[in-house]
Amino acid sequence: MKPKKECVLLLWVLVCFGVTGAIEPISTTIAVGMAAALTGFLASYQNIFYYFHECCRPEWIGFNKTGLKMDLENKLFGQHLASRIILKAVSGFMSNDNPKKPLVLSLHGWTGTGKNFVSQLIAENVYKEGMHSKFVHVFTSTLHFPHPSLLSSYKSQLQQWIKGNVSNCERSMFIFDEMDKMHPGLIDSIKPYLDYYEKLDGVSYRKSIFIFLSNAGGESIVETALDFWREGRAREEIDLKDLETSVSLSVFNNEKSGFFHTSLIDKNLVDFFVPFLPLEYSHVVQCAMAEMKARASEGEGPPDLDVANQVAKDLIYFPKQERVFSVKGCKTIESKLDYYT
Repeated sequence: MKPKKECVLLLWVLVCFGVTGAIEPISTTIAVGMAAALTGFLASYQNIFYYFHECCRPEWIGFNKTGLKMDLENKLFGQHLASRIILKAVSGFMSNDNPKKPLVLSLHGWTGTGKNFVSQLIAENVYKEGMHSKFVHVFTSTLHFPHPSLLSSYKSQLQQWIKGNVSNCERSMFIFDEMDKMHPGLIDSIKPYLDYYEKLDGVSYRKSIFIFLSNAGGESIVETALDFWREGRAREEIDLKDLETSVSLSVFNNEKSGFFHTSLIDKNLVDFFVPFLPLEYSHVVQCAMAEMKARASEGEGPPDLDVANQVAKDLIYFPKQERVFSVKGCKTIESKLDYYT
């Protein structure tokens, strides 16, 4: 039988006080009082530790729906579809205390349209530390999985990384960038973790979030956006049903895509294929103004619309004659502003 914590503390206090002979009543009272105080301190120590050290607890992980809504409205431009889908999907998932499977989002579109940025916004409104949280994990295909000859090893490593991190915190987030450059077959290794299992080897993955980022499917998104423009229809009229099937089929049948004939699509484990539309001139101007506003908050000059327009005009647009959409979206805005300011 183990001695009670209070008894051990009392003995420790008595030894520290050097009480070796008869114990005076007043000494005993002081010792007992100190032992009680130390017991209370140790009981609260864990909570103090949690306060200063990021842990898998509500103090560090909690969904801010209003914050995500405001960020999507004020910081993401030209993406009415992505904004609506992301807000509903993340809000619904985070408000469910007992989801049946992890949330799986696949974000598609050309470069510079906001895919990485949206991932960042989600992380910032779920984790107190945002993208710096130790529970947010980013995998980049060309960095983490560069060699086709090591595919078998990558599969094993990926499984272990995910299992280990979810074992540490069930509210983990995994972001896979450059899915269009990932070796086909690799992502299928994590299929069991995305499925409707209550637990696998004692670990539940149901409260985790998986986000895939890819340029694949961008061509079909651009074609749809161009069709609407040529017909004189507003881009806001584009609905998810106009794009979701074509995007999923496009990436599923793309031999160079990490989603090529993947069981994740075949078994309907991707909850939403989120299309990011190509950006127009006005959206580029908004991006430039937003970046200047952010810089102004750090001591630089106020936003200048003339500079924003100059930056937007300097970019390349397509189709060549009509110049409707920015080839690189808002990706080069920061460097362009460095030049013009």
